[in-house]
Amino acid sequence: MVTIKDLAKKLEEKKFVAGHRTCAGCGIPLIVRTVLAASSKPVVVAVATGCLEVTSTIYPYSSWNIPYIHNAFENAASTISGVETAYKVLRKKGKIKEEINFAAFGGDGGTYDIGFQALSGALERGHKFVYVLYDNEAYMNTGIQRSSATPFGASTTTAPAGKVHQGKEEWRKDITQIAVAHHIPYVAQASLSNLIDLYNKAEKAFNADGPAFLNILQPCTLGWSYPMEKTIEMAKLAVESKFWPLFEVENGVYKLSYKPSKDVPVSEFMKEQGRFKHLFKPENKKILEFIQKRTDEEWDRLLKLCGE
Repeated sequence: MVTIKDLAKKLEEKKFVAGHRTCAGCGIPLIVRTVLAASSKPVVVAVATGCLEVTSTIYPYSSWNIPYIHNAFENAASTISGVETAYKVLRKKGKIKEEINFAAFGGDGGTYDIGFQALSGALERGHKFVYVLYDNEAYMNTGIQRSSATPFGASTTTAPAGKVHQGKEEWRKDITQIAVAHHIPYVAQASLSNLIDLYNKAEKAFNADGPAFLNILQPCTLGWSYPMEKTIEMAKLAVESKFWPLFEVENGVYKLSYKPSKDVPVSEFMKEQGRFKHLFKPENKKILEFIQKRTDEEWDRLLKLCGE
């Protein structure tokens, strides 16, 4: 288990460097640096089109200090699968002796939706790589359109709150459980608010004997509409309110990573965000009650899976 001091030192590694152009308050660079720091071996990465790609590789500049492949929205998992397969062949022929890790990064649009088929295929085939999902819950890079990761009730540019509809009317897809259903060695849900937990999970993911999947909550100051200095606070409230539970599944065995010491209503997480402000009108009280009820049910289901 890494300590705070050890993690701080590891984050000084120059695998992903300054100069990117992410929004002020964006946590994506910290997620990338933490995940990459967890690999003791050289890493080759594929990155789907999205916030991370467009802000870190503005020609002729790049924040990537490791081998990097830019992919379309839909094929990061396919590309890294091909690279990992080629590496295995070259290792077998004795042309490469160094051990190398492989990772793919994608946002929720390029993972839940556009890249879902490629991801599912890569997990099913058993390629040894880590898929890292930085989940900001909408298509933030192209205008804050709803995705299947967008929470129920959230207002986006394609599912806006108005007189008839009150934001998105479908519950978000549970992609973490879908990854578990592929029977891969390691799956985990993490948050920007707990970097030690994220690092430890990334380390397990890189050491897994086969595919690994990390779903990391990444609050978006632009799309969620909150002050840029509150990104970590938003991520922490998501965990404390059980909106975003921290857990891992190793070889099919569930383990809860963190259990809040007190009950925090989901509304505490939502009230600071502009995308949910319409839900706090008196006439939308029942929508908030439904969200709380569904969140409680999902938490209870997770506790049972974890043997709690």
